[in-house]
Amino acid sequence: MTRNGARIAALCAVAVAGIVGGGAARADDAREAQLIGFHQLCDHGDRGACVKFGMLLQQNRDRHDEWRRSHPEFFFFER
Repeated sequence: MTRNGARIAALCAVAVAGIVGGGAARADDAREAQLIGFHQLCDHGDRGACVKFGMLLQQNRDRHDEWRRSHPEFFFFER
C-alpha cells in the first residue's frame, strides 16, 4: 500500500472508530467524522492531518458554534 493510501486507510479507521466506538468524539455527519479523524491523527503527530484539520475547520466557519458545544477539543488553540 502506498504511503498516501495507508494514511487514508488510517483516517477512515479512526473516523469509523470515533463514530461506532461510542467514545468521547461522536460525529453527526461525514464532514464532522472527517474532522474528528484528522484531529485524532494530528494528536498522534501527523502534521499533514493537522494542516487538513485546520483547513477543514476554516472552510466550515458556519458550524463553529455548533462544534464548540459538541467538540470543545477542536478549539484548543482558543484557551
